[in-house]
Amino acid sequence: MSGYFTDDDIPAEELTRRIDCARELADSVRDLVAATVVTDVSDDEQIEAQRHIDAAAALLGRRRIDTSFGIRFNSDGRQRNWGNAVEGIRNPIAPPVDFRAESDHVWAEFTLGPQYEGPPGLVHGGVIAMILDQVLGNAAVHAGAPGMTGTLSIRYRQGTKLGPIRVEGRLDRTEGHKSFASGTIATPDGVCAEAEGIFILPRWARGLDTDRRFGIGDA
Repeated sequence: MSGYFTDDDIPAEELTRRIDCARELADSVRDLVAATVVTDVSDDEQIEAQRHIDAAAALLGRRRIDTSFGIRFNSDGRQRNWGNAVEGIRNPIAPPVDFRAESDHVWAEFTLGPQYEGPPGLVHGGVIAMILDQVLGNAAVHAGAPGMTGTLSIRYRQGTKLGPIRVEGRLDRTEGHKSFASGTIATPDGVCAEAEGIFILPRWARGLDTDRRFGIGDA
């Protein structure tokens, strides 16, 4: 696993440029995914769009990373967790969720569009679980007690409407290499789901520097 944690020495201005470029590309693909779900154009127009999409995929595939993106640490202290399925700015299936860390909790506000639908008009329960898993894990990281998900329990209190979402998580306590965290996901209608999780620091990560363990990405 340690091979997925790598170091880069990219000048700060160049890294900022790459961040902006990666975000813009992924945002365009996210817009494409949403448009694909709700489009009502003709078959001929869909075929034309597919031709352009296939050409873009071929262009992007000319050079590829051999593994997953992992977490990359730059010499200026910024981390890149761009491939993450919840907060990865380079991952078009991620909303992405831009987490903010306060003194005692982590939170984010974002929007979930039609590509995240489960029941009609509502967010898929698995997507809710994925986001809650991430915010609880990030809360543990922020509190200095990182780990990987051991258990995750969710109570769905009401349907989560597609649209604006707020998620929060906090570390409740630690026991050895176990971290216990809790959190909620809500819409303007109120709390929709509550979660509790146990996060366990695996043996291979216990010898790593604290800053290199599942860090909340800075970029």
